[in-house]
Amino acid sequence: MAQILTIDPVTRIEGHARIHIHLDDQGRVSDARVAISALRGFEQFVVGRPAEEIPRIVSRICGICPWMHHLAAVKAIDGCFDVIPTPAGHRLRELCQVMAHIHDKILHFFFLAAPDFILGPDSDFSVRNIMGMVRQEPELAARVVRMRQLGQTMLERFAGKAIHPVAGVVGGFAKPMSTAERNELQRDGAVLLDFASFALEYAKERVFHRYQQEMQSLGAITTGFLGTVDDQGGLQLYDGQLRLMHPTGTTIDFPAAEYARHLSEQVEPWSSAKMVHAKSWQEGFSLDPEAPRGIYRVNTLARLNVCDHIGTPRAQAELEEFRAQFGRPAQGTLLYHWARLIELLYACERTLELLADDRILDPHIRNAATPRAGRGIGCVEAPRGTLIHEYATDDNGCITQANLIVGTTHNIAPMNLSVRQAASSLILEGAYDSAILNRVEMAVRAYDP
Repeated sequence: MAQILTIDPVTRIEGHARIHIHLDDQGRVSDARVAISALRGFEQFVVGRPAEEIPRIVSRICGICPWMHHLAAVKAIDGCFDVIPTPAGHRLRELCQVMAHIHDKILHFFFLAAPDFILGPDSDFSVRNIMGMVRQEPELAARVVRMRQLGQTMLERFAGKAIHPVAGVVGGFAKPMSTAERNELQRDGAVLLDFASFALEYAKERVFHRYQQEMQSLGAITTGFLGTVDDQGGLQLYDGQLRLMHPTGTTIDFPAAEYARHLSEQVEPWSSAKMVHAKSWQEGFSLDPEAPRGIYRVNTLARLNVCDHIGTPRAQAELEEFRAQFGRPAQGTLLYHWARLIELLYACERTLELLADDRILDPHIRNAATPRAGRGIGCVEAPRGTLIHEYATDDNGCITQANLIVGTTHNIAPMNLSVRQAASSLILEGAYDSAILNRVEMAVRAYDP
């Protein structure tokens, strides 16, 4: 008899979702869908507001990655008002962006994903969580909490607020950096870099090599990828060209301002989230697992796939090892976790690179901006993927139109395919248990939605 299994809620993710698994009369999976239940109304909330207020308003979209929305918005308002940030203002923005990646990646890997691997995907749900980690690995858990707190407090001490920031302003940054602040950030950044190196080696030993088969097979699908690179093809988190990679590995680079020429948005009736697909590969859009036309992925694995290299030495060495083992593009869904820790290493190294540059102390941090009618597009790489903010303003500098494509939006379609693949491979003749359903959830957690 046909039935629908519902996993509600999906646990250990940064949001709200449920999974519906459809079984046919023989107990085989006929379909599986991830339903996003949260409604985001910010594209309407901001209409009519003064543009200078937008970077402060949209930081409320996400309490986990407010800096990314803050900075994508302020970059877009720069465009509306036709102002270019000063070099120091640009560097301070990038510094905050990469520092914000540090604590976010620690949160996802150790608090949300690691219980599945360290405690085991078959362990009882009552212990398969961060508190179970605390009981089993108390020293590791204590260190993880201290390191995430350190990443948060670095931002708070320098920029005033770690959550719902206000320091990015049109034309640059709100405050200069002092020598004393730089020295303090360098000291703490070195501590976090040591932890990032430890975390990656720990994960290789305790997770990645131990679960080699699952890393490649659970939720495995074949898609394209999207991320940001610099002029030499290097990994970028704050600024650069968008690179769209076809599943075959061929790429096309384009400025973020041209995103609408290459990407198309649509809504499905069973989810309140938009879906995005690549226009340039094939006409139309398909969630058919046999022919997933136009589907690409973003987030950590995507960024490692699209970049030609990483500009910091330790992360580059890890990228080379990763590619030697999995190729390019790597398609395994659980490889997002490995890529996430390589990016943690990069974010720590890049933080120290920016702080070592004396130009970051330049007190000229902001260019004047005058409200005007215009259109601007701001793009950054959020932990969950490529984040695009587009705004239009009237003659008074008030918002007349807004469009947002957040990181998870790009990944809605591939998450559905991964969940369907996981469910189809695990649920046979209608037989399932809590451990099997948790593995289906693991396919979603890898995307960190």
